[in-house]
Amino acid sequence: MNSALIDVCCLVSAVMFINGLQGMTRPRTAVRGNLTAAVGMLLAVIATMLHREVIGWSSILAGIALGSGIGVFLALRVQMTAMPQLVALYNGLGGAASVLVGGAYLAGREHAASVLAGNSLADVMAATGASGLIGGITFSGSLVAYGKLEELKFMRDFSAPWQKPANLVLGVTALGLCLLMILQPQHAGVWFWLMSLVSLVLGVLLVVSIGGADMPVVIALLNSYSGIAASATGFVLNNSLLIIAGSLVGASGVILTKIMCEAMNRSLWAVLFGTLQSAGRSTTRDDIYSSVKSTSAEEVAMLLEAAQRVLIVPGYGMAVAQAQHAVRALTNILLSKGIEVEFGIHPVAGRMPGHMNVLLAEADIPYERLKEMDEVNATMDHVDVAIVLGANDVVNPLARTDPHSPIAGMPIIDVDRARTVINIKRSLSPGFAGIANPLFALDHSLMLFADGRKAIVDIVKALQEG
Repeated sequence: MNSALIDVCCLVSAVMFINGLQGMTRPRTAVRGNLTAAVGMLLAVIATMLHREVIGWSSILAGIALGSGIGVFLALRVQMTAMPQLVALYNGLGGAASVLVGGAYLAGREHAASVLAGNSLADVMAATGASGLIGGITFSGSLVAYGKLEELKFMRDFSAPWQKPANLVLGVTALGLCLLMILQPQHAGVWFWLMSLVSLVLGVLLVVSIGGADMPVVIALLNSYSGIAASATGFVLNNSLLIIAGSLVGASGVILTKIMCEAMNRSLWAVLFGTLQSAGRSTTRDDIYSSVKSTSAEEVAMLLEAAQRVLIVPGYGMAVAQAQHAVRALTNILLSKGIEVEFGIHPVAGRMPGHMNVLLAEADIPYERLKEMDEVNATMDHVDVAIVLGANDVVNPLARTDPHSPIAGMPIIDVDRARTVINIKRSLSPGFAGIANPLFALDHSLMLFADGRKAIVDIVKALQEG
């Protein structure tokens, strides 16, 4: 295959990656951007397979078929509520791939490395070490993040006083082994796998003590790590396209992590070194909820009938109940009655960035009705009825009032300033941060205990009958 043609294909693919990423910055062009990037990846795969160094297609085609089958199966079977877990697994697999590629490269170069002078391979050894170090941390850290998102009990609330010193020792050890790869390339394979093992342990310890409330930030960071590891692997393989694609993922992941940190009032350095606040234990007490008042769908319908402005704040509970289409029906009927309806979207509502945006877009809710946290907070005093649908931590006033809370300092949507607050939840159980929510017990707050979808359907029915 003509190498010039392959280079052209790689260049076109890289441009499509950049164009696709740019398209994903706006809701109206996100689908097109995603398709553009996907076509670019297909072109990149084809160009790679036609490279002169590929001596056999059978194993490659088998791997593509197997991976595609698994991908299609997961895409069809995984619910939106489990999408964050799937993203965590994808990040982890990307890190594992970088480790395996680096190890395979060293296995093929072992003899050459023992003959050539060490300095001539220093750059390659450094890139290989980076792919193994970052890839290993990404793989094990992502598995731990998956376990926390899945709420596996043995992954929750683990912390020990020796963790930070252990993280420091493991980090220095991993960097030392990477240095040995550069200084002793003839033994690079041994140092590489030892470093990868250390990085796996380090990845676990960096993530395991981080509380569930901060997990969206960790997911964004691990996504960045997977891109950086892929970029390092590109240097190992001398593949410019892999370098570009990995750099795009790494850079966008860092930007997203920074945005998430600002949204949660967290330090980027704390995220990098795994020192975010731990999840607190539930502080639910009978006296906190002693004044909780329950309501009915009919009463909520009466309140909405008299309202001029309604704000809906969706959360993970909406995703679990698959209530987005019922919410669309409620929006339509309120608009038909001349009632203004907006949606308050917290940056970390749900279990991953953009979780609520995707769900509401799926129900064809106009994007212009989705308002960012700062925008709705600025006019919250003029909201007649705020409906909190399955959200908890992102509307919890303890973020402002309790400096010892796991969510202390995290900006929230100030629904407690609305004239009336309707909280739709199955029960008074705590959110992902594991703490009570005094919002539920405020004088102007009412609880509608029901499945999110059923509650909205009943409210719509009451409005129609009224």
